[in-house]
Amino acid sequence: MDKLDLKKADRPFYAGKVGQWTQITLPAVQYLAIEGRGDPGGADYAAALAALYPLAYGIKFAQKAEDRDFVVPPLSAVWWSDDLDAFTSNARESWQWRAMIRMPDYVTQADFAAAKVSKEVEAPVELISVEEGLCLQTLHVGPYTDEGPVLADLHDNVMPAMGLTFGEPHHEIYLSDPRRVAAEKLRTKLRQPVKPL
Repeated sequence: MDKLDLKKADRPFYAGKVGQWTQITLPAVQYLAIEGRGDPGGADYAAALAALYPLAYGIKFAQKAEDRDFVVPPLSAVWWSDDLDAFTSNARESWQWRAMIRMPDYVTQADFAAAKVSKEVEAPVELISVEEGLCLQTLHVGPYTDEGPVLADLHDNVMPAMGLTFGEPHHEIYLSDPRRVAAEKLRTKLRQPVKPL
């Protein structure tokens, strides 16, 4: 039985180069998702992750029993704020977020519901479909707190020069585990859904 690895099967979703914004159009993709507000270093975000991971692995092992094994994809999160400058100025207390783990297309709402019961997860996690459409994305290497200038350049220079404005909220895909990788070596995919001005 082959194990589905979405990072390999959908390589363009996760590819990118430092300092280069690449244009990509993404179809609808499903995620386990939970929303919250505030600093990603805070207790609410940690609790969200503590709810997501047992569900992701519960679904994985149930699918493996049905000969449809998959690699649990990296954590990602969508970020937004009433004030877009909150991201470039690192005002984390005003950030709103949706922490997410991608799921294969064949995972159903029934699979999700069964995993939620078996793992006794009471947190408000959902299985949702997200269609980001046209996006610009790049690879950031370094601490999360160093993303501000990269995003400021995107907002102030790259997007206006391309005749684009904001579509859906900013999306980050965490390709490194911060528990195992030094901050200066963290690899994060920065993705901004966009639309024509």
